[in-house]
Amino acid sequence: MARTLSVSDSVVAADASALYDKISDPTLMGGWSPENLGATVHAPADTTYVGMTFDGRNKRGAIRWTTRCTVTAAEPGARFAFRVHAIGRRKPVVKAPIASWEYRFETTPDGTRVTETWTDDRRSWPDSIADVFDKVVTRGHTFADFQRKNIRRTLANLKSAVEQQD
Repeated sequence: MARTLSVSDSVVAADASALYDKISDPTLMGGWSPENLGATVHAPADTTYVGMTFDGRNKRGAIRWTTRCTVTAAEPGARFAFRVHAIGRRKPVVKAPIASWEYRFETTPDGTRVTETWTDDRRSWPDSIADVFDKVVTRGHTFADFQRKNIRRTLANLKSAVEQQD
């Protein structure tokens, strides 16, 4: 069976600009992500922009790693996206396509629907090798199933954080 290469989920929360401001600042992601501990932006700026790079610090159980990411979309109130293209224990030294993350914002009668999407960029990996690797590093899950749960938790935490501000 071919692996699932992309998963998404959505939540309706506050206005698009409040959500975008939080999500597009990678230094804040550790506040609601179950794996991310925050990030260091390489060339800090007043706003996020396409081409901006940052290193994300992550954890899963006792394992910690750092990823290098580049912003690929920065449309305030509409879309934020980045790709993960290097990884390492303390510094991202292994360069390879890893994953892409995207957040889309859509106005609804009840607020803003934010949709988070994870896409597996490891296209050159044979499915059988990816399946074994994924099950080892996620304790028995595929990355798609694992990320589906992470996305749900991230969006619930984000919604809570934004609504507590109101």
